Amino acid sequence: MTKRILPREAAALLEAGWSYLDVRSIPEFGKGHPAQATNIPLLNFENGRMVPNPDFESSVARTFPKDAPLVVGCKSGGRSLQAATLMTAAGYTQVVDMRGGFDGERDAMGRMVVKGWAEEGLPVDASLPSDTGRPAK
Repeated sequence: MTKRILPREAAALLEAGWSYLDVRSIPEFGKGHPAQATNIPLLNFENGRMVPNPDFESSVARTFPKDAPLVVGCKSGGRSLQAATLMTAAGYTQVVDMRGGFDGERDAMGRMVVKGWAEEGLPVDASLPSDTGRPAK
């Protein structure tokens, strides 16, 4: 079972040397992300819809060793939980999922139930890396 944490807990882990893996699409990542995040989309936006990124697992493997301490985040927490679960099944040993993602987790009525990274006022960057799978600088 994947451990889930809140954005402020994620920020503390990043301060302690963990890495942040943002699994949102490139356009979403470009609108803002945690400072020093690495973007490897779980899904890509193609022809007006989201489709699985066939290179997700190989890109993660090229970018991070299996024992890398990683916080995985997305827009609201769904894709990151899916990605963290995939990574744990692939042998990653220090993976946590960040609930609330970047924008926050909402209930069926649209009410915020878990504040996201941005809503918590944590450091945000809007630069894009030259290639996915690399930290934005």
